[in-house]
Amino acid sequence: MAAKRSLLAFLLVLLAACTPSATPSPSPTAAAVATVAPTSAPTATPAPAFPITITDDEGTAVTIPAAPKRIVSLTPATTEILFAIGAGDRVVGKVEDAANNFEGYPPEAKDIPIVAKFSGIDLEKIVDLTPDLVVSGGKGLTQGDAVTQLRAAGIPVIVAYPTKVAGAIDNIRMLGRAVGLTTASDDLADTLQDRMAQLQALAAGAADRPRVFYEIDVTGGIFTPPVDSIYGEMFALANAEQIGGNASYQISLEQLLAADPQVILLGDGAYGVTPEAVAKREGWNTMSAVLAGRIVPVDDIVITRPGPRIAEGLEALIEAIHPELMLTGSPLPTGPAAS
Repeated sequence: MAAKRSLLAFLLVLLAACTPSATPSPSPTAAAVATVAPTSAPTATPAPAFPITITDDEGTAVTIPAAPKRIVSLTPATTEILFAIGAGDRVVGKVEDAANNFEGYPPEAKDIPIVAKFSGIDLEKIVDLTPDLVVSGGKGLTQGDAVTQLRAAGIPVIVAYPTKVAGAIDNIRMLGRAVGLTTASDDLADTLQDRMAQLQALAAGAADRPRVFYEIDVTGGIFTPPVDSIYGEMFALANAEQIGGNASYQISLEQLLAADPQVILLGDGAYGVTPEAVAKREGWNTMSAVLAGRIVPVDDIVITRPGPRIAEGLEALIEAIHPELMLTGSPLPTGPAAS
């Protein structure tokens, strides 16, 4: 139980990092339907000349004097992006990652030293690694003080803190520029953007738009993402009416019963929660999702991580919410996003 609570705290910190500061309503009102436009034909992007100045997600202009060779990644999504664009061999320190039973993702990152956890950052370890670039979640990931101190020590720090799906894809382009791999990062971003648009079009063809509750954890309250978040946008793209939590990712049982979910997705399914256990919970047996048996375990890491697998996460959502659409086969391209 203690391990599961630690995991919940870790996930909530990571989820909150992508939540706007405005407090969303915990009502079942759906978010406005988002749109991910397909890209035009990609054009070759020349490698940037260093020094280069990057404006990060907090609006700070950060100058990187030379192509970074030693990078510290303080968000799991950043670690995935760096490996996906070909800079994985430059990552010398990383944040703890809940994926793969805390071994992290991708598997190639397993042995990279951990310099930060959800409970804090080891600044001394980071400085000892002599990085020439640190990528942080910034204030949204409670890393603001660390960013200030690292910058004071003369280390370039970029904040990657997407609050929208488009921002998550833009972060791939931003990091590509920061490390001198613009062609690879633009190719990946273009592929993801096109794939997300195709998935949105696929989901738009569903016969209904069900009310969906996404369960993160229920061991100390009922936790679910807010509607006004990057994850709420993912549910809108999947053509679902999300039943969202408040700014603290919580919703009461009374609110959940009143919203009456038609589909329950178990983000905590990988941690032992089963549809059978949900159906036996006191007070849950009147929900439409329970009565219809529409309780589906999903891969929480893939769905909630704003990195190179974001299209894979949207596809998983659509398959769980609208399984009939996926039975006919998905008209999706293969490429970096599928790896």
